[in-house]
Amino acid sequence: MSDVQIRPATTSDEDAIWSMLEPVFRAGDTYAIDPDITRADALRYWFAAQTYITDGGTYYIRPNQMGGGDHVCNAGFVTAAQASGRGVARAMLAHALSEAKTLGFDAMQFNFVLASNTRAIDIWQRAGFNQIGRIPQAFRHPRDGKVDALILHKFLD
Repeated sequence: MSDVQIRPATTSDEDAIWSMLEPVFRAGDTYAIDPDITRADALRYWFAAQTYITDGGTYYIRPNQMGGGDHVCNAGFVTAAQASGRGVARAMLAHALSEAKTLGFDAMQFNFVLASNTRAIDIWQRAGFNQIGRIPQAFRHPRDGKVDALILHKFLD
């Protein structure tokens, strides 16, 4: 899906973004977010960063750490259920990697990718991310019990 149009999100996109975030956060099986998070708190969390939207997905980029660690970014992605399998996640990742470089970051790191989220791991690894850590039994998955979380990293050169 190379024709995916991605743009910076604005407050006028809040309803569309919430419609994507809510089912993902409520499911409680990919993000370490309280499944009962309010709409206002979820949007505040998502918009506390550089936020982007496309038809079928949204993502953010923010510094992974502050001060001396602010040259490495972190990103979060949500693809709407109806867009699954259409290349939206891959398009958002390619856009995010380009944007991260434009924003001056040297690397991107995912701090908490659930080992059970094999689809996302496959996308990240195909894009050149390396697993640099594993946190045993870090997440209480609603169906799978305690699952490991992975730390993935990629230099942006």
